Amino acid sequence: MSNIRSVAKSKRKKTSNVYRTPSLGYTIQQGEDMLLIISNEPKRKVYKRKRLGEGRARCPAVKVKTKTLNAGIKYKVSAEDVGHKLSRHNSEDCYDRWGQNLPVEILVNIFQLVVNQEGAIPFLCRVSRVCKLWNGAAASPVLWCSVSVGYCWIEPGKTQLPRTELKIQNTICWLAQNRFTHLREFSLCHWKKHVDYVVQVISQHCPRLSALKLSYCSGITEKGFQSLGSNCPALECIDMQFSELQVEALVSFLDTHGTQIRKILFTYGSKSDRLLSVIAGGCCPELKLLEINTKLDGGYCQLPICIQALQRGCPKLQVFRMLNVTPMPKTSRKASCSTSGFPHLEELCMASSSVSFITNQDLNTLLHGSPNLRVLDVRNCTRITSAVLSTLPCEKLECLYWGLYIGSHNMMSSRKGIHLLTRKWSNTLLELDITSQAFSEEDLEIAMGNLADGGGADRLRSLNLSGTRITSHALRSIIRQCSVLSYLNLSSCRYLPRGLKRVYRSWEEIQQLLDKLP
Repeated sequence: MSNIRSVAKSKRKKTSNVYRTPSLGYTIQQGEDMLLIISNEPKRKVYKRKRLGEGRARCPAVKVKTKTLNAGIKYKVSAEDVGHKLSRHNSEDCYDRWGQNLPVEILVNIFQLVVNQEGAIPFLCRVSRVCKLWNGAAASPVLWCSVSVGYCWIEPGKTQLPRTELKIQNTICWLAQNRFTHLREFSLCHWKKHVDYVVQVISQHCPRLSALKLSYCSGITEKGFQSLGSNCPALECIDMQFSELQVEALVSFLDTHGTQIRKILFTYGSKSDRLLSVIAGGCCPELKLLEINTKLDGGYCQLPICIQALQRGCPKLQVFRMLNVTPMPKTSRKASCSTSGFPHLEELCMASSSVSFITNQDLNTLLHGSPNLRVLDVRNCTRITSAVLSTLPCEKLECLYWGLYIGSHNMMSSRKGIHLLTRKWSNTLLELDITSQAFSEEDLEIAMGNLADGGGADRLRSLNLSGTRITSHALRSIIRQCSVLSYLNLSSCRYLPRGLKRVYRSWEEIQQLLDKLP
């Protein structure tokens, strides 16, 4: 009997003296661009409290647990063991609540990274429902500076119920009042109803609004533009691409508030001539970006435009884009007056999905006073020649896109002179596209030699020679000297061996090509 008692005492001493370090309740794993914290705690069973007849819940009395040895003798669990288990349980709960203990500033920074990639909506609306801490962080005004709202999805052939539409309006109103106080950029996409209501609500509650974009929307009227003019003095950018709007309402807005507008983007339509005439008339003297486009499947579209009038009305224009439209220059009564062109122009884009009939004279009229031009896009402009391009006043051109992407090349007028362009801009060119241009092998070899021997060989990063007569010898010279070249298109180059006529999208692939060239 005494032996049994001594064994029991020794076991009690061992159990009371052993201290176990609490294990972590989570595991850290390295992801591609983040650390993943995964909880190891199994799901705990939830016990419901028993309720008494009076309706109050009484905590169960703490019972002293006993353990039985093999010999049948019971002993009491010490208070130290119970306290140790409780402390371990509390520490594991702290590990599970790590997201609730983060400082608000860190949460806001994390949310900002996601907002920059995914947008504010619906991400911030979802994380605000996690807990009070996350709700407060998601309500930070700095996260709601740029917002894009798409239309609610509905089943094809069905319409939304009036109750649902009212709920959508109430949601927009609540967001404008409680979240959009620092809103600067707002975008609305694919809305066919309530566009006028949304624009009015946003303008009334967002005095800092500087950019408004309506993409594939319809229904904005004069009331919406009047509300913008009255409540948004900082508005500078209006983007109405692929949207149906009342052109007269926009013209009226520009007549009154055009002096504050810096950027205008719109899709050309049947009544766009009136809008373009108002802009050229001088209602937007501070305009810096003008973009006019049509849909890619819209077919051939002519754009009547008076270049001289636009140069007088928008002397500070820096970016001028006419995408998938064919400019048809026209003269006006004041056309005889000489203009200084676009002295601040840095980008001119006249790319089209069909044949463009803009001539050398038209290009000269556009760029005769633009020494600061950096980007020139004349893709599918078949009547532009290298002789005229080499006489342009811009000496620091960085990007030249002169490729031909149409089916027939019978209308090409430039078959020589590419070496004149590479000699002029060999120190500044970053990207060059001469797809399907019919230059001779000798001309291309001289042109590539100009790029390789010029001072800007270490600047060239993109070269598109698809469909040209480039040879292996000319390629070897340019690849050896261009240390940052990361894009090279050699598809459909008949003068190259088989297996090499493809697109190379990295510097490593281009260096491997150098070893394969004969």
